[in-house]
Amino acid sequence: MKNYLKLLNFEVNRFFKLYLTLIGLIIVSQFIGAIVVSKGYMNGVDQVMYKNQLSMSQYTQEYGLFSFNQFVGSEWFLLPIFFSIAILMIYVFFIWYRDWFGKNTFIYRLLMLPTERITIYFSKLTTIMLLVLGLVALQIVLISIEMQIVNSIIPTDLQSHFSFNDDYSLERLYPNTLTEFILIYGVGLIFVAVLFTAILIERSYGLKGIFIAIVYGMLSFGVFIAPLLLNRLLNGYFYSLEVFLMELVMSVIVLVSAIWIANHLLKYKIRV
Repeated sequence: MKNYLKLLNFEVNRFFKLYLTLIGLIIVSQFIGAIVVSKGYMNGVDQVMYKNQLSMSQYTQEYGLFSFNQFVGSEWFLLPIFFSIAILMIYVFFIWYRDWFGKNTFIYRLLMLPTERITIYFSKLTTIMLLVLGLVALQIVLISIEMQIVNSIIPTDLQSHFSFNDDYSLERLYPNTLTEFILIYGVGLIFVAVLFTAILIERSYGLKGIFIAIVYGMLSFGVFIAPLLLNRLLNGYFYSLEVFLMELVMSVIVLVSAIWIANHLLKYKIRV
């Protein structure tokens, strides 16, 4: 455990400067966006009310209320999130390949550490998940602040009630129950674990490893969605709970097999 925590701290620190840059980008873009979108809306309201000689209640009856979703759906809010997701997706590969192709082939120093090699795999996997969950937690805090910014510019009489359930993308990002949280981010964990194992396959077998890694990825995906496909082929024969339980079993199989294969490759195929 001590070696795992040391490796985890090491991996997080390697990405920390870029991570802070992503956080800064999200904060600046969304705060500016909250102001720009709100002021743009109010300017439009003022022009319409002045031109048509409408009261605020008349305006809302004719044109409706401002929804916070108008900001959430804007490029100010979405672009920094998509950019951060893209960077993290790239880092899923970079976290391994940097060790092989970086200065002094650092992977060999990692593999020679006096600890089980699978610990390296777990530390990198945990790092990715911590980075993702960190951004999710940050976004929850930012939305609360952004709502205050919007409220300070747009009168509450012109706004409709907002909740995370009002926006599908936010509902997926911030599940309401522990079960939904485990399902959504558990799938993400499995996805990253399969990618990590595919990378190790490629590293272990060279050029032919690329083909093997692709086949492995396709097989893992096939196993994962098998219960859904089976239920569709049988025209919804199984109950939702039965499909869920089968999907849960398949998920465990995919995750455990990814870890087992990765452990085998690190022990016996990747040589120092």
